[in-house]
Amino acid sequence: MDKKEKWLPVRIFRFYLEGFRSMDLGRTLWAIILIKLFIMFVVLKIFFFPRYLNQFDTKSEKEDYVSRELVNRALNP
Repeated sequence: MDKKEKWLPVRIFRFYLEGFRSMDLGRTLWAIILIKLFIMFVVLKIFFFPRYLNQFDTKSEKEDYVSRELVNRALNP
């Protein structure tokens, strides 16, 4: 075993890659996984996580807003 193969993330990736290759539904499962990740990170972010900081023009206004929110949320849980 060379040094690269001993690295744990590489071994884990190869384990799953070989497992999916030997399956009949491997490509379908990868497609489902990628579609789910796309929905989780792109679609949900667009619709459910508004960008509050876009209402401010300068960096200092954004910093003030974030620090105020952190303090308010820490004091009023």
